Amino acid sequence: MPTASITPSQFPTSPLAFRSADADQQARVRAFADKQATAATAARDRLADLWAAATTRTDRATALRAVHTELVAWRYDLAAAAAGRLGQGISYDAARFRTPIAANTNYDRLGAVGRLRDGAEWNPDTRTYTGGRTTPAYEAMLRYGQAAESRFALDHVGGDVLQNSVVLSDGRRIPGNRIVRGKAAQGIAEELTARVAARGIDASRMETGGNPIYTATPAPQDNQALFAAALETLADPGLTPETYLTARYALFQAPQTKKGSDAVNRTFIVAVGALALGDTAPALPADIDLRCYVLGQAAACCP
Repeated sequence: MPTASITPSQFPTSPLAFRSADADQQARVRAFADKQATAATAARDRLADLWAAATTRTDRATALRAVHTELVAWRYDLAAAAAGRLGQGISYDAARFRTPIAANTNYDRLGAVGRLRDGAEWNPDTRTYTGGRTTPAYEAMLRYGQAAESRFALDHVGGDVLQNSVVLSDGRRIPGNRIVRGKAAQGIAEELTARVAARGIDASRMETGGNPIYTATPAPQDNQALFAAALETLADPGLTPETYLTARYALFQAPQTKKGSDAVNRTFIVAVGALALGDTAPALPADIDLRCYVLGQAAACCP
């Protein structure tokens, strides 16, 4: 097997992790790559042992699922040991890092997300966070919010909902995530507020004002079909860089837990690439999650 070593350099930090303008804080965020490299190395070695005993492609896919589940537990343990979240937002809940998405759709807001600015203050009149200093997280969300709006024009979508599709290596097409704007997005904002309140958490400072645009995870059956398809593709002994990229896109289109899926998927896909493709595995973009959620398959799959 073309096994390659795994180093922190293979885990460029997501811009969404940089929610402070402080250089020392940003350095601490970058240090998470060390933890990812260590976990990915262990996952690679664990998968190698499981694959050595596998006799069928189904066995190999089952092994991949087991390793992914172990990485979910790893990410939860890190969350449980953390002091809390960075920046503004609702109360931190480590349990969300192992809570399946299931029927409760995940929504992520794009565009001008004021709470991502360092030192922003709550404005109850506009229900937004205003002021503060810009951060890489704020700039990334702003940039991808603009890209999401552009998709509606590029894909000739006249309404408020853009449905992404994932074309698999075998030609199958499965509905992926959605991009939602306008009145439909306002409805999501109201739904999210009600959900948070139902969990007994103070939702009075949830940022629902402005002109929100959201990404929404796939329907439950499509989410599981995409996840299974990603594992089936990665289990192919004849995996190529091209089919690896297709599997990577399907994987990021199908997050499995309410929180933490991005870090799990990054760690998992690097581990699999190191084992199956060695030095030919495509590099991981720093903004891989946003690329996959917003840009569509052709653009997101570009190394």
